[in-house]
Amino acid sequence: MASTPGVLGRLRLFRKTPPETKTNQAEDTYYTASQFQLMWWKFRRHHLALIGTFLLFIFLIISLFAEFIAPYDPFTRDAEYLFGPPQRLHFFDETGAFHFPPFIYGIEFAMDPKTFLLTITEDTSIKIPLEFFVHGEPYRMLGFIQSDIHLFGVSDGFVHLFGTDKLGRDIFSRVMFATRISLSIGVIGLLIAFFLGIIIGGISGFFGGRVDNTIQRFIEFIRSIPTLPLWMALAASLPKEWPPLQVYFAITIIIGLLAWTHLARRVRSKLLSLREEDYVTAAKIAGSSDQRVIFRHMVPSFLSYIIVDLTISFPYMILGETALSFIGLGLRPPVISWGVMLQDAQNVRAIALYPWLFAPLAFVILAVLAFSFVGDGMRDASDPYSR
Repeated sequence: MASTPGVLGRLRLFRKTPPETKTNQAEDTYYTASQFQLMWWKFRRHHLALIGTFLLFIFLIISLFAEFIAPYDPFTRDAEYLFGPPQRLHFFDETGAFHFPPFIYGIEFAMDPKTFLLTITEDTSIKIPLEFFVHGEPYRMLGFIQSDIHLFGVSDGFVHLFGTDKLGRDIFSRVMFATRISLSIGVIGLLIAFFLGIIIGGISGFFGGRVDNTIQRFIEFIRSIPTLPLWMALAASLPKEWPPLQVYFAITIIIGLLAWTHLARRVRSKLLSLREEDYVTAAKIAGSSDQRVIFRHMVPSFLSYIIVDLTISFPYMILGETALSFIGLGLRPPVISWGVMLQDAQNVRAIALYPWLFAPLAFVILAVLAFSFVGDGMRDASDPYSR
């Protein structure tokens, strides 16, 4: 009987926490959480935004390590496999046996007696296993890391997961390098639009009066011009003798200079509503300069809305570069971008006979959807108290 209190005491330790106690703990956690924590909890409930974040992470990895992920240099040619279709990876052979790593079959060529087109079929008597971390063409990753290790490849010959183009260049490798160029144009253009929108919109909203009226009329003039014809006119004015790198920076600047007006309007409207707040008046009385009041006190108060606006605007910059390059007014070979690669798919013959040339289009769609999903999630998360 003496041991009974001890047993009862131990039983109390394992007793479940009452539901009302758990509810109180959850409420305490919610009401004591920081603004960032509330935004993160709201964001992670947006499943499409999480999927978009994962896709953007994949694009970031591809952009940073394209040389490692791509099995070949983007200009390496397979002269025996021109306009070759994608080679399928097989995990099961004709007997049903499982293979890992997967393999590809050999190829054989034949002439179609009716259309006189060269057809390519799989030779099931030849199995070529896929190898990982193989030695291949040397490269400099991130500009300074010398290596020749590639993520995958084959010991003899080539493997073309996305097929080849008219010169026999591996489309998968070219798409990996094109991802870096296309996304970097979007990022740099976005930074240009960000600083122009913040500065011009901040000046317009803070000072008002004639300054505001002049800036708003200028913005309306820019927005009244159709975007695509304006891009085409500016891109066509670039000298043909400019080197590819110079054209790359020029296109990036053009896209950034035409994308700041929407952000400037939003910044202006926010500052018009905030410039009479007490903390702004207190900062002025304390002797703060106009620049400090705008960028240290007013802009940070609605920074989350600015981030959301930029995230939603990013797809339009990617589409702008792709459209200009597709019609031949943007980037030009040997620069590789999604739009430049899609130039090879401008005719009906490519659609009918070589549909794998549209592989970059899938990456454009995924990038646009990813940024749109993340933008929607951040827009909801910027107001964590809404339902």
